[in-house]
Amino acid sequence: MENDPSLLEMTVRRMRRSLGLIGFFSFFINLLMLTAPLYMLQVYDRVLASGSQSTLVALTILAIGMIAVMAGLEIVRSRILVRVGTRLDEQLSGQVFQATFERSLAAARIDRGQALRDLDTLRQFLTGPAPFALFDAPWTPVFIAVIFLFDPLLGFVAVAGALVLSALALANEFRTRPPLDEAIRHAADAAVFAQSSLRNADAIQAMGMLPALERRWRRKHRASLILQGEASDRGGTIAAISKAVRLVIQIAILGVGAFLAIDQIITPGVMIAASIILARALQPVEQAIGNWRTVVSARHAYRRLHRLMDGRPDPRDIMRLPAPRGRVSVEQAVVVPPGGAEPSLRRISFALDPGDVVGVIGPTGAGKSSLARLLVGVWRPYDGSVRLDGAELSNYDAEELGCHIGYLPQDVDLFDGTVGENIARFADDASPEAIVAAAQLAGVHDMILRLPDGYDTIVGEGGRSLSGGQRQRIALARALYNEPPLIVLDEPNASLDAEGDRALGVATQAMKERGKTVVVMTHRRGAIAAVDKLIVLRNGQIEAFGSKEEVLEQVLARPADDRRLRTVS
Repeated sequence: MENDPSLLEMTVRRMRRSLGLIGFFSFFINLLMLTAPLYMLQVYDRVLASGSQSTLVALTILAIGMIAVMAGLEIVRSRILVRVGTRLDEQLSGQVFQATFERSLAAARIDRGQALRDLDTLRQFLTGPAPFALFDAPWTPVFIAVIFLFDPLLGFVAVAGALVLSALALANEFRTRPPLDEAIRHAADAAVFAQSSLRNADAIQAMGMLPALERRWRRKHRASLILQGEASDRGGTIAAISKAVRLVIQIAILGVGAFLAIDQIITPGVMIAASIILARALQPVEQAIGNWRTVVSARHAYRRLHRLMDGRPDPRDIMRLPAPRGRVSVEQAVVVPPGGAEPSLRRISFALDPGDVVGVIGPTGAGKSSLARLLVGVWRPYDGSVRLDGAELSNYDAEELGCHIGYLPQDVDLFDGTVGENIARFADDASPEAIVAAAQLAGVHDMILRLPDGYDTIVGEGGRSLSGGQRQRIALARALYNEPPLIVLDEPNASLDAEGDRALGVATQAMKERGKTVVVMTHRRGAIAAVDKLIVLRNGQIEAFGSKEEVLEQVLARPADDRRLRTVS
């Protein structure tokens, strides 16, 4: 339901017991904070008046013991907060990672590391000094009430000081919030621009684009710096005023206390005790002003995480379905790319049986890659459905569905790890035999053995240590790992040489003989040599679908207005 709490809210609620324990310790810590002023009161009014050294020793030992207890409680309170922050991270980190991954599928332009940084910000906030101001703030009225017991005039001075500092804290909030909000927005925009730009470092270097891109990034980054500087200037000014006001208040209460002591309304001990208690009463307000940037950052981090987790559908208990055989049906499917407004596929329908090897051809922008993403469940249909063995893809658990699908995307990317780990999809229980079998099926086993460490060769981030053809062939082996019933290959021979083309044809034929459903999106003739059927896409719609011979005959019979289709044929 709309008002149901998000996972973040539920996690915070589960920590109420720990937070209540911190509040319990804060109660005794703040009571023990009265030790120093009461000690000074007794020393000035009793010990100095009586000259009793034994009383001084007893009071000193008692005060030191109480302060030691207070220090122990402070240590315990701090450690509890550290563990609350760690538990928050442990319970949310996996969910935040998954939610970020899901959001990156649904939106092309996001800062993919922001949510994890936000979680770190929340954890660091909880383990820092800022939360103590929150737990100690309720004691400010109590300390002021104690000062009132000494003398009402001293109490009014304390109230006036607390009100002025509280007003400065509110002014700090209202003066710094607008520029900080804008600064955070500009910083996020600059981070997304940097990520999207530097992802293609090779092209940037080759075409000398770095200075232009750097200038554009600097403009975005500078806007953030200017606004952050403005917020810092305002916050620094208010912090300096707050410090001065606090000193003026201390002077005021000492001056008023001295005036009352001269008139013998109060004793000098009361004057000193009131000054110490007032300092403690105003400390949470000062802490809040001094740590305001941390508080604001944590608040923004919480809001972003709340939006991220709140927009995520509740996990469902999905009944485990039997392993599919590879029967695929697409029914009136409409696909709108993430962030787009126009559909890339319009009301397409077709059905495939196990053992079908289908080629998808068409001009650039026809929707081939969109169809590939639709078939493997990366993109969900805006309307219509995609079924695997009669069940909609959404009825499968995502991890379970991945075991039944082999996917070779158009933009091949390997992950930082060994060749074997990449082929095995980083499965913990992967067997060497299954890895080698997938490599042999893809015709890449001998090539891997020629690498420096064979299957244990580290490919580096993005597979940078390998050539484009090597990455594509290893990614093909990854798609064929454990022989999934549905295999979707998007431009599988874009970077392949003649040997790789032959290996691709052999692998496709082997999958056909083993009853696997294979869909190949391509522009090149070699990739459709082993296909049985062809789908011709144009403008997001199926223009022809049937056996390869029938479709090619239709294409060749048309006027030569589409050179790409005639070239493929």
